Formats: sequence, C-alpha cells, structure tokens
Amino acid sequence: MQKVLLSVENISKTFPGVKALDGISFKVVEGEVHGLVGENGAGKSTLIKILAGVEQPDEGGRIVLEGKAVKFTSALDSAKAGISVIYQDFSLFPNLSVAENIAIKDQIEKKKSVVNWRLIYSMARRTIEKLGVEIDLDEQVGKLSVAKQQLVAIARALAHNAKLIIMDEPTSALSKNEVEALFKVIRSLKEEGIAVLFVSHKLEELFEITDRMTILRDGKYMGTYKKEELDEERLISLMVGRKIDIIRKEKKEFNEVVLEVKNLTKRGNFKDITFKLHKGEILGITGLVGAGRTEVAQAIFGIEPADSGEIYVEGRKVEIKSSEDAVKLGIAYVPENRQTQGLITRESIKNNIVITVLKRLVGRMLINPKKKDEIAIDWIKKLNIKPPYPDMLVQNLSGGNQQRVVIAKWLATNSKILIIDEPTNGIDVGAKSEIHNLLKELASKGMAILMISSELPEVLSLSDRILVMRKGRIVAEFEPDNVTQEMIMNAALLGNNSERINYTK
Repeated sequence: MQKVLLSVENISKTFPGVKALDGISFKVVEGEVHGLVGENGAGKSTLIKILAGVEQPDEGGRIVLEGKAVKFTSALDSAKAGISVIYQDFSLFPNLSVAENIAIKDQIEKKKSVVNWRLIYSMARRTIEKLGVEIDLDEQVGKLSVAKQQLVAIARALAHNAKLIIMDEPTSALSKNEVEALFKVIRSLKEEGIAVLFVSHKLEELFEITDRMTILRDGKYMGTYKKEELDEERLISLMVGRKIDIIRKEKKEFNEVVLEVKNLTKRGNFKDITFKLHKGEILGITGLVGAGRTEVAQAIFGIEPADSGEIYVEGRKVEIKSSEDAVKLGIAYVPENRQTQGLITRESIKNNIVITVLKRLVGRMLINPKKKDEIAIDWIKKLNIKPPYPDMLVQNLSGGNQQRVVIAKWLATNSKILIIDEPTNGIDVGAKSEIHNLLKELASKGMAILMISSELPEVLSLSDRILVMRKGRIVAEFEPDNVTQEMIMNAALLGNNSERINYTK
C-alpha cells in the first residue's frame, strides 16, 4: 500500500463576499499523478495558493505532510517542506542561464555571499541527468522554447528535494510531441516516488497521465476517483452538474466578403496565405502548434506585418502597419494569452472594457465618468460578465469571465471583424460552452469571426469553414458537415505544403 504524502483536511477559504473553498478534504500518495479538476471558479487556484503558502486557510482546516501537521506562512515555508509549484509562467529568470535558474533557490536560502560555480553546475547537471533530458546549462533561459523552460522549472523543483510538484496547466502552450516528452518526465518522477498534482482542463490528458482525480465544483469537494472509475461524460457531470453536448454546425451560404487576404507571406513564419472571410461567418483555422496560425493573425492585426501580400477590408485594399491601423478598419484581436496580452489584470472590469474607447469618453480634456460607467455596464450586461461589478479587479474573475472582458473591450470599438486566438484556452468545460454560444451569437448578428483553435471539437462545432495550416501554409479547406477529426489531423500532420486541397462542396 502506497504511503500518504499529503492530507488536505477540511480546508475552507473565505474572501469578502465569496466562499472560494468549502471544507475540502483529500489525500495524495507518494509517487502518484493526482489530477485536480474543476471549472474556472471551482477553487483550484485558491487551493494551490494555500498549498504554496501564498494564502492562509480559514480556521479549522489542516494540511498534513508526511504525517505531520504543517502551517505555511509563506511560499518559502512550503518550498522548504518539499512542495514546489510550477505556474503557467514558470517564474524563471529569463536573463540567467539554465544552471543559475536551477540552483538560485539554494543560493538565496543559504544567503551565500560568494558564488560557488562548481557547486551550481554540479547541482544542475545532476538534476538534468535525473530527468533524462538534454539542455545546455549555459543557455540563457529566455532563449529556450516553452517546453524546455518547463523542464528547467521541473529541474529546479527536483534540485530542492521536492516531494510534491504542483503543475498548473502544464501543457497549455506545448505541441503534441512536447506533451509526450513532458509525460515521459512525469512518469520518471513517479518512479522516483515524487507525487505530481496535475491541474488541467484537457480531459484526454487527465485520462492519459493521472492515477486518480479530485473534482471540485463551486468550491466544494465532489469526490476523488481512480481514473478507471470515470469516463469523460461522468467527469464533466461531476465538474459542471450538467451535460455538455458538442453539436456540429450546419452548412450555411455567405455572400458578403468582409476580409480577404491574398498571398500573405512573412519570411520564416508563413507563405502564400489566401482566404476570404464573410459577414456572419466563423472561419476556423487549425493545425499543430507552430504551424504559423497566430503569426497570420498578428500580421492581419498589424502587430507583426507581413513582408508581402494583400489585405482587403470590405473590398478595399488596405495597408495595415500597426494595430491602430487595424482598429480604425474595424478589426479586433483577442490574443491567446489573455492575462499578459489582453488584460490589465490589476485594473477593474470597467477600466479594461473602456481602454479601447477612451477618446470617446473625453470631454473638456477630462474623461466623462458617467459615460465611462454606461459603456462598461452596457457590455457587462450584454456579455453576461459575472459577477457584474464594474469596479471588481479583473484578476479576481474566472478565466471564462476574463475572456468575456477581453471580447467586450474590442466589441466596444464597434468592430466588424473579430480575430480570436484559442478562445477557450485554460477555460473549463462549462465556461467553454458559454464562450461558444457567445461567438455564435456575435456571428448571427453579422460579426465576421476568424477563430484560431487547437481543439478539434471546438473547431467542428463552431466553424462554418475550416482551414488547416501546416508549416506556414494552408494545406486543406473543409466544411464541418463533411469532415472528421481524423481528416483534420491527417492534413495537419501530413498535408502537402505545395498544394491546397479543397474539400468544400
């Protein structure tokens, strides 16, 4: 019988007006991968912060580590006890080397005034070898791929004798091959007796890598199950309390072309991108991570303009050299990473929504507060942002509601074209359905939507047409009523880069 490493006992957490956690109890055993599952707002992040020593639980809760009750008053306490959290941003020092990042905690904790480089490199080399991966210890971390940065973060945890590694959405920015490599590392951690608390919204990955799953819903404990006791339907039911159906879109006819790109090319990113986007249409672009999808979106929005090619908006050839040019033409862009690129998380919902229309609010050199409130409240109601408090900080919203704020901010500009990159990245199953319904509603009102997504069920249920990219080119075009996930993946993996195959009727 495996030894219990961590016991979470009756953990609650109350914030002003909100009970984020309500009597959570479960156990993690040594050498297991334990999934922590739930919708955004279910309490996962709050629980992670408590285990990390960042937040304190309410009176009456206990954390027991290796049979001893522990109390963490800081992140350092938690780390010293053997709990390491790898957040989505990895919390690495991009200007330092791999070796320095792995060993820096040791230098700080022991308050060493003289750097022992031999010890630093010995520690880093030993840890990297234990992971069974190859990384140049002298390489600057900021120059590494996301996948390798993640390995450095794991190596840093191992170097400091972590007994439990908490991974928060660890695969959100990884390709399929990189996910497989990460899972290989996780399995090697299991063999060492190290437990992993794996937090993810990707159900197929949870079923592949975890041994057991603990499910939270609205801050309450819904149970801990062996993965063999669950299937996707039951897991979703436990998470959201309702069934989520994926219904494919029926074919529609569209006439009015709102956006057209011809032979758009950017050296090293994409080549000869040509397509039309119609009023009221959702055009899905999919493919493997690194296929050039985001780069195409950023070129159209003027963030990284293309080297050559033509862009037409409502039949008129335009030059888009900056995002300001794009906004003037009625183009909006919701980036993949809403927290770092789409929002000012420490500002209010109201300030985030009106930031794109500040010129409209200025009267006699000052911003009109009444007009500002009216615009914010209007979009909060239209997009059903919850809770509906204009002055609430965006960082306190769930992922789904943060995404609504980003969309609201752009819709406030009266845009005609919405480019949205990974619309439900890091968003739970229930909130995904709500975001999908919002996009369908916007399209029904005439919005032209260019949607980039890696999730094939999402692409199939939302798109009126589907473009597949591979190595910087569009290799196939489908309609949702005559395509399968297998056909899309086949095009993404094996598509002919010199020929675009059109499967539309």
